[in-house]
Amino acid sequence: MSAESAAAPTGELVAPDVHAAVMAEAERIVALGEGAERYARDEINQPTINNWLEAMGVSNPRWSEGEAPPSMAQVWTMYGLGGKPPADDPLHGMMRALTDLGFTAVLGTNCEQTYLRTLRVGERLRVTTALDSVVGPKATGMGVGYFVTSRNTWYVDHAEGPEVVATMLFRVLKFVPRRRDEEAS
Repeated sequence: MSAESAAAPTGELVAPDVHAAVMAEAERIVALGEGAERYARDEINQPTINNWLEAMGVSNPRWSEGEAPPSMAQVWTMYGLGGKPPADDPLHGMMRALTDLGFTAVLGTNCEQTYLRTLRVGERLRVTTALDSVVGPKATGMGVGYFVTSRNTWYVDHAEGPEVVATMLFRVLKFVPRRRDEEAS
């Protein structure tokens, strides 16, 4: 059943059965905890740091001496042009569920990053993803939808155990786009 085909009673943004399905799937995915673990393709390395610094217009000499800017954490674990998220990726799982329920559009809203320490050349990062929250339904200028927040955690593994080096909360709005006749009125 889609959000559009399940007409909501007057005053409700989303039909109760659609909302219940969204929240049940969110609870199920949250309960799974961290998933989608993947290792960076490459160790942290100076050539990639140099390219990133040039692209960002940064010229701090600190980053030419064996350290990488902490804000590069995500760079090391990106999927790349041909990459696809693993089947157990919580964010993509929730996004698929919302799409199946008629929430077909997406809008990035914000991310909050926390860096716990500087990264070092030679380290190899791994990242996990967890579904943090699903909030809604909310009526926005774009349409009615849900704010989906995932939490990424970057680790460096040591003999004595994993060390968290960075985290990110990533929030998107997954929504039913407003129809043109709604926009005109």
